[in-house]
Amino acid sequence: MRVYVRAPYPQKNLDELKEIFDEVVYEPWTETGERFYEDEMLSNLLRVQPDVLITELDRVTAKVMKGYDKLKLIGDCRANPANIEVDACTANKVPIICTPGRNNQAVAELVVALIIVSLRKVLPAIQWAKDGKWVEGTTPYFTWMGHELAGKKVGFVGFGAVSRALAKILDGFECDISFYDPFIPESQGHYRKTELRNIFAENDIVSLHLPVTDETKGMITEELMRLMQPHALFVNTARSAVVDTKALIKILNEKAIAGAIIDVLDTEPPTKEDLEIAYCPNTILTPHIGGSTFEVTNHQADILNTRIQQWLKGENLERIIFNRSVLD
Repeated sequence: MRVYVRAPYPQKNLDELKEIFDEVVYEPWTETGERFYEDEMLSNLLRVQPDVLITELDRVTAKVMKGYDKLKLIGDCRANPANIEVDACTANKVPIICTPGRNNQAVAELVVALIIVSLRKVLPAIQWAKDGKWVEGTTPYFTWMGHELAGKKVGFVGFGAVSRALAKILDGFECDISFYDPFIPESQGHYRKTELRNIFAENDIVSLHLPVTDETKGMITEELMRLMQPHALFVNTARSAVVDTKALIKILNEKAIAGAIIDVLDTEPPTKEDLEIAYCPNTILTPHIGGSTFEVTNHQADILNTRIQQWLKGENLERIIFNRSVLD
């Protein structure tokens, strides 16, 4: 079998693929350009003639599936195959394997870093110094006095892999951690399960970690965010669609909460309207880089290679295949 690798892959993982497959064609997007849209994807599949495709950004659509019908498996280096038309793959009986958990640590570390940057007023303090305001008679020690993360109450909306990685780091700061997740029946050790309203009303920091589904779209309403205390910090490194963004902007401009950390927007790249939140008081906006580390490439390749070997052996298929209906 031939595998076409369109995602960046460490050499050790490529060597593993060479032991599994007869031929490995390695043309990652990092070398050919950011992604193939459907026409380019189809053209290159017809050129390479692979049995297995490993991708990350490429658009795999119904047109692609109709134009090339020799794929036996798609491995997608993402937690969810947002770049793939899943129904089209299922209709053509092509299973999809993803890499959940690839960026847990990356997101968790960035969240902690940005929380500390926000609590300690690091960015405005740096700008203050750059602007030449640190002169005789000023006292930056008092001007930029902030808060410690240690001992803070942190509430998670969603308690999946990223939340758990983040909670593990926050344990080192002796934070009081609670979570809301309807899919987890009870508290997890010292991590307390509670109601959604309590997450917003009782915590110093509220952090979102949930996917976009029909149930979660717009789930974080103005009413919920109005429950937050004036000193509280709102964090969203999940998805913008789960939040009433206009309400959040209004709350931030009113200074009803202390600030926000945002890594996701409604439209990416953003429109002028999307960027409005960046200019709200005490808001840090990053351009969706929560999972952007070099180590994530290693994690996703390790996960995918393991799952490919399981697929070849027919092991654990119910758990590793995203479009499970192909098993029927």
